[in-house]
Amino acid sequence: MYVPPNRLPAPTAVDGVQSTLVALANSIGLDGLAAATAEPGLLAVVDQHAAAVRESLHGDQRPLTAAALAGYAEGVRSAACEHGWQPPTGPVDWSAADWVLVRLLAVCALAAVLDTSAPPPPPL
Repeated sequence: MYVPPNRLPAPTAVDGVQSTLVALANSIGLDGLAAATAEPGLLAVVDQHAAAVRESLHGDQRPLTAAALAGYAEGVRSAACEHGWQPPTGPVDWSAADWVLVRLLAVCALAAVLDTSAPPPPPL
């Protein structure tokens, strides 16, 4: 069935935010948060990073939003890539995760507790 392009809904900013957070959750969040649950040391580091992200986004003055978290994650990833960081291509050894991965995992942890209408990431 052909649908003319002017009849297709245009992607919205909300779609972009949800897409960013779902992709982040699927790529590192699900496995990383499971690892943090099993490893108290990793959980403590993720909590520290989450506090730093919250402070950076002024989360103590206004509620965190999915858009703010998605933008922050994109900024971290972009800056890291500009400095030679490469996203993992396989399973992550969370006991030796670098700063960027733990920071992005902290964003996933914060996004997981947001009160949003965004659908949860699809099961793997």
